[in-house]
Amino acid sequence: MTIIPKIGALKALAAASVLAVTTSIASAEDRAGWPDSFSVGTASQGGTYFVYGAGWANMVAEALGLPGGTEVTGGPVQNAALVQAGELDMGMVTMGPAFDAMNGNSALAPGLKHDKIRAIFPMYKTGFHAVTLAGSGITSFADIPDGAVVGVGPAGGTPGTYWPRILEGMGKNVEFRNGGAADLAGQLQDGLIDVYTWAGGLPYPAFSQLDAQTDVTYFGFTQEEQDAVVGSQPVSTFTIPAGTYPSLGEDQLSVSMWNFAIGHADLPDSFVYAVVDTVMSNNPQMLEIHKAAVETLPENFDKNTFLPWHPGAVKWFEENGFDIPDELEG
Repeated sequence: MTIIPKIGALKALAAASVLAVTTSIASAEDRAGWPDSFSVGTASQGGTYFVYGAGWANMVAEALGLPGGTEVTGGPVQNAALVQAGELDMGMVTMGPAFDAMNGNSALAPGLKHDKIRAIFPMYKTGFHAVTLAGSGITSFADIPDGAVVGVGPAGGTPGTYWPRILEGMGKNVEFRNGGAADLAGQLQDGLIDVYTWAGGLPYPAFSQLDAQTDVTYFGFTQEEQDAVVGSQPVSTFTIPAGTYPSLGEDQLSVSMWNFAIGHADLPDSFVYAVVDTVMSNNPQMLEIHKAAVETLPENFDKNTFLPWHPGAVKWFEENGFDIPDELEG
């Protein structure tokens, strides 16, 4: 486990305000059975999960006075498997891999129904996007030539799982290259890959770094391509807004998939309640961690339509006026 470093001075002040709000709640609760520390599965460095996950885990650790840490993982598929096995207390997943895991279709544990993972709070939509060097001559998916090398993210992560499916569905005869977000950004700059595809909360840290260091071209789907992807994958229509990155001058069509934080079913209800209260009650502090947290709001609980909720989360949401469907109360 990697212990989370202290956030900057501004975020430390924000965390102190969280502590003032939440400690009074947590100290009044029965902490019997609480873990001595907690762990959160994120994803590769340079990706949104890495930044966002470290931020909320640190915020919870500060607020509850409990040591917390994050682990760099392959992303949602691995996070679901590690939480299922009890090797991580909490993690973050996109709902496509979570659905596969629940139904025994995990790429890492085929046949194993992940019946111990529970939703704890909504995060944000993952947008799918592609970038290449400006001198590549590639400005659309149609321009990607046969034999091109396409970076698709870590095996088991959302981009590493779904970009190959999307590109194969387009009839693309290319070589897929797995890797972490920062690693693939370096490979694009070094000419080792031709196209870098990713999926995460916007803006992606690695894309922002590329934009600052070199001339790049972003490209999205045509309307026809977007319709085909939505019809074949567990995603929804989405638009990457102009200005997401300095070099992105116009909106681009994309697709998206919701992300949720998950926890192990056996975590104490009062602990999960306190975690959810910390995150859901402090959106301004979450926004200081990552802009994607603009969607980390309790009203987005309804974007989960199949994953059972942890009882501690159910208690928080229902006490705050949000009705969890009976069939999803875990």
